[in-house]
Amino acid sequence: MTALDTNVLVRFLVEDDARQTARAAALVERAVREKRSLFLAQIVVCETVWVLETAYEFGRDEIARALGHLLRAGHLVVEETEQVRRALDRYSAGKGDVADYLIAERAHALGFAKVATFDRDLHGEPDFVEP
Repeated sequence: MTALDTNVLVRFLVEDDARQTARAAALVERAVREKRSLFLAQIVVCETVWVLETAYEFGRDEIARALGHLLRAGHLVVEETEQVRRALDRYSAGKGDVADYLIAERAHALGFAKVATFDRDLHGEPDFVEP
């Protein structure tokens, strides 16, 4: 199994560099053809969202939709898929970043009820409290 770095995933999604996009697509096609999985870590999801928002000015819905498709791809193994799925759902409807919602998801999985944050946008949302 091969893990994907953020830059490979972004090239695959955005297709803005013909040479690198072709290499990323070939990696994915090879994995599908050979019935091998590719691994996507939660941190790569967070970095990808940040890159798509800041460098490419993608909107929340567009990002959530694109990453939602990836979560359903049979050749991808996503770290804690359900946590990522819930974080993406909350991201598309909320004010926080995917990373914020993944922090809350991980905290819950480990038995913690709330996340203390200075991020005012998150105050008032379930799972987040002021310190």
